[in-house]
Amino acid sequence: MASRAFLFRGYLLKVGSCVPLQPAHDAEIFPSSNSCPARLGAVRVGSSDGHRPPASDESASSDRILWAWLSRIWTDWRSSLVLVKPDTVVSWHRQGFRLYWRWKSRHRGDGRPAVPRRVRDLIRRMSKASSLWGAPRIHGKLLKLGLEVSQATVSKYMVRHRKPPSQSWRAFLNNHAKDFVSIDFFTVPTVTFNVLFVFVILAHERRRIIHFNVTESPGAKWTAQQIVEAFPWDTAPRYLLRDRDGIHGYEFTSRVENMGIKDTQMAMKSTRIPGIVPLCTACGGGQGPLEGARYVGDN
Repeated sequence: MASRAFLFRGYLLKVGSCVPLQPAHDAEIFPSSNSCPARLGAVRVGSSDGHRPPASDESASSDRILWAWLSRIWTDWRSSLVLVKPDTVVSWHRQGFRLYWRWKSRHRGDGRPAVPRRVRDLIRRMSKASSLWGAPRIHGKLLKLGLEVSQATVSKYMVRHRKPPSQSWRAFLNNHAKDFVSIDFFTVPTVTFNVLFVFVILAHERRRIIHFNVTESPGAKWTAQQIVEAFPWDTAPRYLLRDRDGIHGYEFTSRVENMGIKDTQMAMKSTRIPGIVPLCTACGGGQGPLEGARYVGDN
């Protein structure tokens, strides 16, 4: 704001137009032609406050001579004198800037020609009558009729058919929860300072533990055998959700694939997805990697 104050020097002596702001008689409404150039030349910046360095004696003398000359040829200069602040001048400039670019960006009537109404009605009627037709097919039919329109135009004016609402994520889980099972390990320390690995299979339909077993050295073959024992004959689920532990090796994945189960690995660093260990550690007292996912069991 200091730079603006320096530019406008506190106050501005503004001449509005060749017509006085407050005319006193008819002679002032239609001033002489000699006074208009004088008014236009009298737009000078006042120096009432010291926002800039003091001017030299020569410039001050020239200003005095100019104002003395203007006051002689323009006798009613006081009626057109307005005192404004720098903020007012800045607001005038911003308003003029907006008006200028609004005028420059005005609509000139150029652009793509409008689509005739009969063509728009025909597109809507064709899309209503043939709900399975898409924009490419309707566009081809219109070209055969001799109507030169683009495919984007056809897509714009087609009638949007309402599709039946798809099921929500909660409804999907309720409908397919019986086809999901999850597997996971958690550890249990023993009195002799050993560590036991507990393998758990959980059914998501009722959050019921289907199978569990304990071992000191789990491996891919042992884990695959637990899947076979948990789902004999044709009781295998459609999806099996597990983490990306290296214990699920080739023997495990091949056995699961042969049983017709789709092996689904959870996303990286998503340790709360299976939700098995929180249910089991509450009873076994173990400390599993999913200990922080207790909300799965609570909900």
